[in-house]
Amino acid sequence: MEDPPAISPRIRLRDGRFLAYAERGVPKDEAKYRIVLVHGFGSSKEMNFNASQELIKELGIYFLLYDRAGYGESDPNPKRSLKSEVLDIEELADQLQIGSKFYLIGVSMGSCTTWGCLKHIPHRLEGVALVAPVVNYRWPSLPKKLIKKDYRRGIIKWSFRISKYAPGLLHWWIIQKLFPSTSSVLESNPVYFNSNDIEILKRTTGFPMLTKDKLRERNVFDTLRDDFLVGFGHWDFDPADLSISSDSSVHIWHGNEDKVVPFQLHRWIVKKQPMIKYHEIPEGGHLIVHYDGTCDAILRALLLGEDQKQHRPGISAAAE
Repeated sequence: MEDPPAISPRIRLRDGRFLAYAERGVPKDEAKYRIVLVHGFGSSKEMNFNASQELIKELGIYFLLYDRAGYGESDPNPKRSLKSEVLDIEELADQLQIGSKFYLIGVSMGSCTTWGCLKHIPHRLEGVALVAPVVNYRWPSLPKKLIKKDYRRGIIKWSFRISKYAPGLLHWWIIQKLFPSTSSVLESNPVYFNSNDIEILKRTTGFPMLTKDKLRERNVFDTLRDDFLVGFGHWDFDPADLSISSDSSVHIWHGNEDKVVPFQLHRWIVKKQPMIKYHEIPEGGHLIVHYDGTCDAILRALLLGEDQKQHRPGISAAAE
């Protein structure tokens, strides 16, 4: 959400690319829990995971954030894929020596990489949380009756084709026709955000990477386009087919007023994967990671197995 510093620590990957990262929380050598945070679309390692400092110190939590390929201060990957995103995380964890196993939290579009880790490196994961995760409508397990009339499916399908086959035209259209001002593309738009989300946006800088001015920069546009094509393109697996054991700590957090991803799709996924712990936030939109108390609840559920009453499905704040 914030502008990255001019110079950040970076590692050099096996393929020669540089990956920028940031460390937060308690010192790594003193940490009881080590968590890799995966940012979403248009964000960066400077994302705000609003956990309380008291809880971080109490539990001894170390956070490792990084700029995904092409974002922030990380080099783009011309061969970017879901698998390459997974390998970036594994190599980052190895070079920074955070241990043979670690926790993983993926936010929004960052959930695609997180699903990929559950598929390709499950042996490295102590536990996983997917927060307001996006859904790829190409997953074979999604029932036609749920997605047939979903207008988001049509928008993504159209956007995917244009992004893949006519990126130059799309770039021109975005900067010339679609947005008449330099304000954020998504800022306070009720099509994407519910009332609680819009209140959050009034107190934050919003999505600076998604402004018309930033989208004029071709490297920014290309990074977002590549991320979109990977997230909504062909995957080599379906999350419904993953092997998730009963002793796994895998969680999905979703708002029942999310206008980007309908909650019904995640209810279906957890029916197919009953070992996933599902937390549905009443009156929650797509920006639940920024709501007061949500990050603390995510950490307590992921690390301690706690499930706080205010975050259980069907219980509103008024009922507390």
